[in-house]
Amino acid sequence: MHPIFEYLDYRDLLKDAFEQRKAERPLYGYRMLAEELGQDTSNIFRILQKDAHLPARCQSRAIEFLGLSGRSAEFFVLLIAYARERNTEARQEILEKAMALRDVESRQLAAKESAYFRDWWVVAVRSLLEVVEGRSQASLLGSRLRPQVAEAEIEKSLDLLLELGLVKKASSGRLSLSEAHLNAGGEAMTQAVRGFQRQILSLASESLERFPKDQRDLSTLTFAVNSSTFSEIREMLKEFRQQLQKRVEDSPHPDRVMQLSIAFFPLAPAAEDAA
Repeated sequence: MHPIFEYLDYRDLLKDAFEQRKAERPLYGYRMLAEELGQDTSNIFRILQKDAHLPARCQSRAIEFLGLSGRSAEFFVLLIAYARERNTEARQEILEKAMALRDVESRQLAAKESAYFRDWWVVAVRSLLEVVEGRSQASLLGSRLRPQVAEAEIEKSLDLLLELGLVKKASSGRLSLSEAHLNAGGEAMTQAVRGFQRQILSLASESLERFPKDQRDLSTLTFAVNSSTFSEIREMLKEFRQQLQKRVEDSPHPDRVMQLSIAFFPLAPAAEDAA
């Protein structure tokens, strides 16, 4: 199956999910899918062939069958509405709402690019270039950072960013980002990212003294949850990060570089995890 946000017709998604389920369980057929979606077998076949639509009363069952939640479930419902709507203007409005839920485009960093996370200021300098309109003077960049960073280190950072292709140089000599967003997933990047996160969490602690309250926002919550709520909160945090990336894309003329660190961790692990 493709990621859900790559689909434009919800019936293609249902068909791919059905084919995947059938590949995993050879005895799985139209009758079993019909039972899961609350339909008769003949209508399920017509839906997958795009000759009919999934009734509204079956949407929640389809969402459960597909294992969707949050933004993904909302996207699926909008795809159904888009497919059923006949009015051209209304269809366009629904499609725009659906597209707004899609993930931002990002570049997947390769293991060889782990040096990007070596020092916190490398990441900061890349974002700061947007603020200073691509001017790459090390003295300017280093003086804007808090804590300030030596010019020699900034020069190394700029060289590294160019070497990795994470910034590009225009004929004017100014630098710009190659891609707006980066993704550092994958086991190969784990150690590099953990090292970077340790640096950032240390800076977060220091920010309590480094910046006045109106320039930062640090807060804490302590609460007890069960495993279901724990998983739901993790999904909520994921959705929030993705929505935040979209909001950042719509923020023209940035004048500062901010770091958001959300730390959600046990103070008293579940009994099975503490053993």
